[in-house]
Amino acid sequence: MIPMEDEKTPPTPDETRPPPPPPHSLPPPPPPAEAPPPPEGSEPAPPAEPGEPGEPAAKVKKEPKKPKKKYVYELKLFEKYDLGEVVVHDPGLARYINLTPIVIPHTGGRYANKPFGKAKSNIVERLINGLMRGEDFTGKKSKAIRVVREAFGLIEQRAKQNPVQVFVTALEKSAPREEITRLRFGGISVPRAVDVSPSRRLDMALRNMCIGVVAASFKSPKPIQECLADEILKASRGEMESAAITKKEELERIAMSAR
Repeated sequence: MIPMEDEKTPPTPDETRPPPPPPHSLPPPPPPAEAPPPPEGSEPAPPAEPGEPGEPAAKVKKEPKKPKKKYVYELKLFEKYDLGEVVVHDPGLARYINLTPIVIPHTGGRYANKPFGKAKSNIVERLINGLMRGEDFTGKKSKAIRVVREAFGLIEQRAKQNPVQVFVTALEKSAPREEITRLRFGGISVPRAVDVSPSRRLDMALRNMCIGVVAASFKSPKPIQECLADEILKASRGEMESAAITKKEELERIAMSAR
């Protein structure tokens, strides 16, 4: 017998399907969308530079903020008089006449009980402190400040210049250069003429000026601000009617006779 060939069975429908994708494979990425064309008349944007792998994208730098406008307040005495334009012609007194810009000359005893502390106080404040004499002005600094402010206004009207400059000139002319001291020789005290230090010269000029103003306003119809303005103007001109100039000439005359 002739052996019969094995008949081939037709494939089942499951065998004809394609093999399934692996379980961890991702779907293919979608095709990139085309960018819309730029409008007519505009320049094309430059291509972005590709960064190195692993580096974060560069952050957009913010524009620096504009600095705020600073308002500088110009310090003037009583908001009227500029102390920067005042000139001290006496080189000995220049280091002791303090002309630091200040609005209200009141430091509250900041430099009290300190070596040469009074040289750090404003010269106008020292005048105000010197006026606080007698029963009407002791401890009343606000009242003394008002008097000096009004007196400076009168000086400005009469002299047509900065009243602080007139006041400094009056101090220079009323500051004595010589005084006397007592020396003992064998039980006898002999007066001798000595030079005055710049700090003491300024102290004596201020003291004589303030004492003369208070004495002139005592039982007088003139208010004290007018007496102060008259005293400063007369002392700045070197007139003998000024109490400070009179005291200076008397002291220097006695010292001249004791040489």
